[in-house]
Amino acid sequence: MTSSATGRRAVVSRFSESRELGIEAVAASLTEQPMPDPSSLGATDIVVEVESASVSYIDLLMLTGQYHHRPPLPFTPGLEYAGTVRWVGAGVPSSAPRLGERVMSDYLLTGPRSAGRHQTWGGWARYAVAPHDALLRIPDRLTADEACNLLLNVETAHFAFVTRANLQPGETVLITGATGAAGLAAIQVARLLGAGKVIAVGRGAQRLEAATRQGADHVIDLHPLTPGDPAGLRERVRELTDGRGADVLFDTVGGQWLMDAARSLAFLGRLVIIGWAANTGVSSAGGRGGSLAPDQLPTNLIQIKGLTVLGSPMVIAGQRDPASRAPRLAAIDQWMNAGLLTPVVTQRFPLTSLSQAMTARLNGSVIGGCVVHPGSPIQ
Repeated sequence: MTSSATGRRAVVSRFSESRELGIEAVAASLTEQPMPDPSSLGATDIVVEVESASVSYIDLLMLTGQYHHRPPLPFTPGLEYAGTVRWVGAGVPSSAPRLGERVMSDYLLTGPRSAGRHQTWGGWARYAVAPHDALLRIPDRLTADEACNLLLNVETAHFAFVTRANLQPGETVLITGATGAAGLAAIQVARLLGAGKVIAVGRGAQRLEAATRQGADHVIDLHPLTPGDPAGLRERVRELTDGRGADVLFDTVGGQWLMDAARSLAFLGRLVIIGWAANTGVSSAGGRGGSLAPDQLPTNLIQIKGLTVLGSPMVIAGQRDPASRAPRLAAIDQWMNAGLLTPVVTQRFPLTSLSQAMTARLNGSVIGGCVVHPGSPIQ
């Protein structure tokens, strides 16, 4: 136990009617939290003092209940976190993390995206409780900020490229939203899987420098382009692929650029849907869900180009078939321990500035990851 046995914790007690109201409500919910009483915990539980917790888009969707998985209320958000083990239950096996070790959480086995009683324990708190098998040791080279931005983003990319798109060595990959956490991870994973060319699409030349540093061969800045312009995004991709187009589209954004991105695919190309960040305005909130403007794809384009459109619900697939995760997790563990994965984190806030952190994530100003530090001094 540390010298300070109390800290702050954010709690969602009801689903809000909009993302903005959800940000206000959860930021106002911060209350003092004592270190969990061991007598109330299970024999195979572990208490983690959280050093850093990711602020992801899924976390924001959960504030309104728009995300398809709705944890029982009340719960603490924060899908992924990293910190130090402060208590270990008597039934925890010796192979599990021990007191004082640095650990990161597996979002499918603990926290608000998991199932069972640990759904209430997200990372936006000084302390979190997790089952022992939901915690992974952090390699020494990774910071806590990097560790809590690794697993979800990298596993998303691996599932999309390997399980869904069947990416082959030498193929060309087009990544939209390439300066976000998932996009930057996808660049690294595509490179590790042997992609021949990676084209990163985003907004702002300076922001796209992060994509280049992660291994993108080319970047396309959307700022000077216009959606629907034949001389815009599609033509830029054609120029970079000798007129052929991309083999695989990793799309995290949707919205007004989705058509242009789809037109940028080669004949028999594969469009893999990761998310729809451009269409997360809530049409029916308070836990009822729904999007204001669902994306639409033209059947004529799909038919003429012979495209394959693939949903990539990695989290759902992992929960429906837990055994299917084993090859992904083994590959990620190998890459992680070999030093081949380096999450990008550019914005850091104390937990008491949670509102600013969530707003930065919502308005798209974050390059890569955004984190909160529950143990930072009150600002």
